[in-house]
Amino acid sequence: MKKFKERLSGRIFFTLALSSISALALITVFIISQGAPLIAEVGIIKFIFGMEWAPSRGEFGIFPMIIGSVTVTLGAAVIGVPVGICCSVFLAEFAPPAMSNLFRPAIQLLAGIPSVVYGFWGLLFVVPAVRNLFGGPGLSILTGSIILGIMILPTVISISEVSILALPRQYKEGALALGMTHWQTIYAVMLPAAKSGIVAAVILGIGRAVGETMAVIMVLGNAVAVPESILDPVRTLTTNIGIEMGYASGEHQQALFATGIVLFVAIMILNSFAQYVTRRK
Repeated sequence: MKKFKERLSGRIFFTLALSSISALALITVFIISQGAPLIAEVGIIKFIFGMEWAPSRGEFGIFPMIIGSVTVTLGAAVIGVPVGICCSVFLAEFAPPAMSNLFRPAIQLLAGIPSVVYGFWGLLFVVPAVRNLFGGPGLSILTGSIILGIMILPTVISISEVSILALPRQYKEGALALGMTHWQTIYAVMLPAAKSGIVAAVILGIGRAVGETMAVIMVLGNAVAVPESILDPVRTLTTNIGIEMGYASGEHQQALFATGIVLFVAIMILNSFAQYVTRRK
């Protein structure tokens, strides 16, 4: 009877795991089947590096939106990654237990806030602040980077902190015994030792930023053009899909699915690289 229960439990868990993989496979097949014909018709080079997006005229170039996605994501990384790593070091090494117990749930709560709330907050407060301080319309790369930088903080902080706390105590004790200060120990010993986990946290945070849609729709301005400065409005790949999928049909709809293929491949590469860095050691 005991062996039967064990076999039954194993088969149930196997079925659940297989269902998850099957769902991913079905999504992949559906996106590729819908978007690949348009890529084959237009040409992958023209589709990716084309400068004009005008579905009504049969122009399907997503390069301005790729630039928009890259610039906003890099801006979010520049803002969010240093803050996230510093917060993780503070929680792991400096914060009293009572403060850590207060901060950790608050940071995790950031991950549970709906993205539309971030977008609404950005529209009411960040956009006017950027407009008043730097000029321009306020709906810009800088605004989107600030919002996304805040949104990736839970991922960067949580994984980085776990990586630091997982280090053997001998690393810190040995460095202090050699006469290094606490800060020198963190900078020269602990952060390099936790590098693989921190890099994985950064890559996963970037993947989170690349895939965000609703918040950036509200604060980017959604102009299909190559930006000249961080104060210019842009449109990302995700916002393009979110804005136009509701009324697209025919080749237009296929082009949006093809955009999804580009996003899918980019995020898969980022996640695979994060897994490789995490497991390398």
